[in-house]
Amino acid sequence: MTKPNQPQEEEIELGSLFVIIGKGFSNLFNFIGKIFKGIFHFCIAILLFIKTNFVKLAIAAIVGGVLGAFLEFEKEKRFGADLQVQPNFESARQLYNNVNFYNDLVKQKDTLLLAKTFNISNADAASLKKFEINAVKNENDIITSYDDLITSVDTLTVKSYSFNQFKQMFTEYDYKIQTITVQATKNDVFTKLNDVIIESVTKNPYFNKVKELTNENLHRTDILLRKNLDQIDTLAKVYRTVMLKEASKQSTGTNIDVGSTKKGAKELELFETVRHINADLKEISEDKAEKSEVINVISNFQSVGYEIKGIEENYIFQLGVLFALGMILFLLIKQLNNYLENYKK
Repeated sequence: MTKPNQPQEEEIELGSLFVIIGKGFSNLFNFIGKIFKGIFHFCIAILLFIKTNFVKLAIAAIVGGVLGAFLEFEKEKRFGADLQVQPNFESARQLYNNVNFYNDLVKQKDTLLLAKTFNISNADAASLKKFEINAVKNENDIITSYDDLITSVDTLTVKSYSFNQFKQMFTEYDYKIQTITVQATKNDVFTKLNDVIIESVTKNPYFNKVKELTNENLHRTDILLRKNLDQIDTLAKVYRTVMLKEASKQSTGTNIDVGSTKKGAKELELFETVRHINADLKEISEDKAEKSEVINVISNFQSVGYEIKGIEENYIFQLGVLFALGMILFLLIKQLNNYLENYKK
């Protein structure tokens, strides 16, 4: 009697399961639908608010724009110029500190110290308005630095120090190229700043000592590798002489040279060694060219600065938006106050 009832019970359980699953999907879709409806109603509420208060917002924006136009007409023109450099021997931090110091002098309007620092006139110093330094961010710098790290440490250290961890610890100072931007009200003052900014770092005794030691090591390694090349070349000549003699002996007899394969393998080893040494010499030449100075100048300040323009620098736009946002805030506070008053009643 129990056997015929088992299929019916299983069908009832499966039916209940499908009902539960169906209700779950229905609730999920209803939830998603409510989210979209909420977003839609929020957008409509914003549009209705703007439509209701359009005149007030427009008047506020116009008033701000008119005031901004007056300030825009009165303000001095600003010019900018960029200096791109490549700091070596971890001197980027010192460069950042120096540039930030110059910018602090500008903020404090210390014209006398600026003029003394850069050996310029007081008028030129007063024209300086901003110093800024930023890294030229390049993903290849991170990859190259990580590659240098893993080739210089043991395998266990590499396994415990992932690329993502290294990337998170990579700072502004670690990028190869840095851009120094200066703003001024005069467009011909920038070239007078080049040497002082660079020498503020290159005259540091510590960095000069590191530069000398690094270049000495590179020069010593270069000489050693070239000697190794000469020795390998001499050894290769000896191999060729021996092989020619053995080849001449074989031509006069019927002996079979069983060691020819080993000799060929030795020649391949020599060729591979020469290839590695040449690659190392190329890398050393690049390092010598790159690290011959504490700071490599990629491009100096332009002799004539470019005029700084743009919406973010325009007082008409800035004050127009600011007054409009102020009006929106005022209207929202007013509506909130009315709601609270009605809620009390």
